[in-house]
Amino acid sequence: MTIELNNARRRQSGFSLIEVLVSVVVFSIGMLGVAGLNAFSKRATYESVQRAQASELGYALLEMLRANKAGLQTYLAAGTLGRGSRGSEPAPHCDTVGATCTATQLATHDLWAWERMLDTGLESAGGNSTGGLVQASACITGPPPATAGDVTVVVVWRGVTDLTDSGLSPCGAGIGLYGPGDDMRRMVINQSYIDPNS
Repeated sequence: MTIELNNARRRQSGFSLIEVLVSVVVFSIGMLGVAGLNAFSKRATYESVQRAQASELGYALLEMLRANKAGLQTYLAAGTLGRGSRGSEPAPHCDTVGATCTATQLATHDLWAWERMLDTGLESAGGNSTGGLVQASACITGPPPATAGDVTVVVVWRGVTDLTDSGLSPCGAGIGLYGPGDDMRRMVINQSYIDPNS
């Protein structure tokens, strides 16, 4: 009886090949889940950074409009901004010290400078853009001349995954940059009340 018990104990010590294989399969499935979660997290972080940058750009433009209320109609007449639509730097260079510019000239220069930030991003290293919005466009709408009202700045860009387009703004819609049905179009809408007469 003692001999049989000792033999049974010897047979049950250690792991069998099947147990090891099951453990490897379970571990592999867990690691695949972790890798998928990591990829999802990176995509969500990227989208979040893009949205924060678009919001910051929109508010920066609204600050330019508030600082130069007399040039409001020049800003509103800009149409769709993005992808170099403003051309080369306008004269005079209103960002140099001692430059004397009219409200219209300042608005024209502001739009050019802001579009450069929209196209190339807010961060650079070695003169190269390191974090701009992908295929960005922007639209500015507001009240009729000499009227106070809400000014809206819409910044749109291409996201990394398909979503249902919200249709909240026509800015950038239908230009072929944001996938079929504009399903990759992302947007941030910034609004501010501006009174050009105050």
